[in-house]
Amino acid sequence: MIREKESNEQSKPGAQGESDPLGALGCGDPEVLRENARKALAHLPKPILDLGRVFHEAGFELALVGGPVRDAFLALTPHDFDLTTNARPDDTERLLGEWGDATWSVGKAFGTIGARKGSLQVEVTTYRTEAYDMNSRKPQVEYGDTLEGDLTRRDFTVNACAITLPDLKLVDPHGGLQDLADAVLRTPVTAAQSFDDDPLRIMRAARFSAQLGIDVSEDVMKAMEEQAHRLEIVSAERIRAEFERLLTSPKPRRGLELMVHTGVADIVLPELSNLQDLKDEHNRHKDVYEHTLTVLEHAIALETGPEGPVPGPSFVLRFAAIMHDIGKPDTRRFEPDGTVTFHHHEIVGAKMTKRRMQALKFDKATMNAVVQLVRLHQRFHGYGEQKWSDSAVRRYVTDAGQYLEYLHRLTRADCTTRNRRKSAYLQAAYDDLENRIGELKKQEELDAVRPDLDGSQIMEILGIKPGPEVGKAYKYLLELRMEHGPLGEERAKQELLNWWESN
Repeated sequence: MIREKESNEQSKPGAQGESDPLGALGCGDPEVLRENARKALAHLPKPILDLGRVFHEAGFELALVGGPVRDAFLALTPHDFDLTTNARPDDTERLLGEWGDATWSVGKAFGTIGARKGSLQVEVTTYRTEAYDMNSRKPQVEYGDTLEGDLTRRDFTVNACAITLPDLKLVDPHGGLQDLADAVLRTPVTAAQSFDDDPLRIMRAARFSAQLGIDVSEDVMKAMEEQAHRLEIVSAERIRAEFERLLTSPKPRRGLELMVHTGVADIVLPELSNLQDLKDEHNRHKDVYEHTLTVLEHAIALETGPEGPVPGPSFVLRFAAIMHDIGKPDTRRFEPDGTVTFHHHEIVGAKMTKRRMQALKFDKATMNAVVQLVRLHQRFHGYGEQKWSDSAVRRYVTDAGQYLEYLHRLTRADCTTRNRRKSAYLQAAYDDLENRIGELKKQEELDAVRPDLDGSQIMEILGIKPGPEVGKAYKYLLELRMEHGPLGEERAKQELLNWWESN
């Protein structure tokens, strides 16, 4: 049973947010969340409760804290075990050694000791109070003596709840349970102080808005607006990690809109903010910012389950949806006839996407995938007016490579027209293209298009050694393969000899 630990806990009012899919977040009634937690915590592994007894019998406190507690209130059984204690690291290490099969002290300088018992892993951190340098988000660690004091340093009230072990009592000095019931995100101290201490919490506010479908309080929103510039002292890797979690959350649009509204996107993703400048009061083209967010939602709806070709949540597909039109501000042209054009915005956008992903320190594979999708997202347009040759279809498949299924979904998601006839026409045209790809795949090995002759065969036929000429010959045969499909070795050999003689 979860019982209240005697404290000065007071419920705090908050704005009603969207309901959580589990039916608890935003219900307004903390008793519903308590019941969820009772059921979820009934499934805690016995060794976790045993660990609580080990600490209690040694005269120390131990509590489950943060995200696992929040998730329990949303009816999710905790699988990550972040624990906190008033024991100092040496005592913690000794007690974990008595309880577990192995311990490690990599984080001991920050008060954290890890341990394993069977397949179960835990991390136990000594209560802390923290002081921050204005020019750094790295705290100066000082150990604390009370659980309530430790919870005060947490980022948001919904993460500043703890469950003591082994008695399963709730400790909630800042009204986090009520805030969770009201679907509002607040900070234990003032938001200005919290974000000043650690500016990364600004990104975490946007991420939790997307992850939980939760509203931020006025205090939090104001502090985000006033302190967005302080994100400049946070490493690109940290910002990227929070942004990835935001975009792969259940409701990323909420987080992105919050970033744009507060000016956080001006620092982290200015390309998205800049799309607002494309609003056209004369309605000569669609609102590109709203279109982009709609494409994101369409793309999410087209993700598949784990066994499908585009398992959701897919960061690659979602980020490509966000970035696909960012080249439009730099390419918008007003034509003499009153129309508006964005010629080659996909090429410009691909270059901009690469620069932004490099700045955020994305890995090369993820960057190349997103950049290629942005570059190719316009390729399909015009297919319905003039059907492509088999050669054009082969190039489309080859250029998309392993992300062909992602390109299919991005292209379909990009159709946001309210004109039902036009929408039906575009979807039918893309159905036809996918059918043609399927038919060609049955006839040819489109997933790995290569010439009919490899490099060794080329050198043997032409009697040449490795060098630039082999690459030129290979490229020539690849062009033939694209244009005409499989030639067979004999015809490919003759075509190669004809090309060699004419050069």
